[in-house]
Amino acid sequence: MLTNEQIVGQALDRIEAGYVFPELTADIDAAIRHRLAAGEYDNLDGQVLCELVTTHLQEVCPDKHLRLLWVDEPQSLDPADADEGRAAFLALLRAENQGIRRVEQLDGNVGLIDVRRIAFADEGAGAIGAAMQLVAHSAALILDLRACRGGAPEGAAMWCSYFFRDDQVHLNDIYERSTGTTRQYWTSAHLPAPRYVDHPVYVLTSEITFSGGEDVAYTLQAHGRAVIVGETTRGGAHPTARHAVTEHILVTVPTARTINSVTGTNWEGVGVIPDVPVPADHALDTALKAALERLG
Repeated sequence: MLTNEQIVGQALDRIEAGYVFPELTADIDAAIRHRLAAGEYDNLDGQVLCELVTTHLQEVCPDKHLRLLWVDEPQSLDPADADEGRAAFLALLRAENQGIRRVEQLDGNVGLIDVRRIAFADEGAGAIGAAMQLVAHSAALILDLRACRGGAPEGAAMWCSYFFRDDQVHLNDIYERSTGTTRQYWTSAHLPAPRYVDHPVYVLTSEITFSGGEDVAYTLQAHGRAVIVGETTRGGAHPTARHAVTEHILVTVPTARTINSVTGTNWEGVGVIPDVPVPADHALDTALKAALERLG
């Protein structure tokens, strides 16, 4: 059984080896090891240890994906299998209708799509297309991401693709530290439902909205394609790897970073800032009112 000192030490080793900003790892390591030497992590139970170390990590480096995470279900200590992780997320998405909670027609022929997770572009294409088909003839659209906690970058690009005329829009890039490569994300050439390009779009956000949900909101806002209504989002922009330190403790290490083609940066640490700031539970009514006023 590992001591708390060993757990924290192994987590720091993972951060040093993989964190997307290697120039920051020395400061992170020094700050946490100073607290370790001072006995601040002695005799803490696992969950409390994770919460405290995460707080201290983010004091040094305000990256919402950089954390020590307690999980109740025992994890395998074998090296993480990317295919296995994808398979688990695919299973979750299948059980949750590819992240689409509901599609409605509101007053004034305003469409509403409630998205809770961002699906993979390949498996999610049919469900995303079905949702977009149902709102294809609406006069305005509200995309509700208030409870969207993340998902796949490819899926975020597919959602965004519906709101542009063609495949000539460069959305963003993702830089991967381990390979030193940058992958570009452009709007899709072929979509299974009509594009939604001639009508206003409103995106609802909350302080829960995270990662892939923020990607959609930030990208549409940066390209001037949607009005963001609601609260500033959580601020997690970095694709992340998970490594098991014990059966119940994972260290999550951001290994890549998103670079928006318009802003040259991303929403990490600051969140997506709404154009119309209102409490999350008022966002739908506010957006619907704005849409109806705009439609006249």
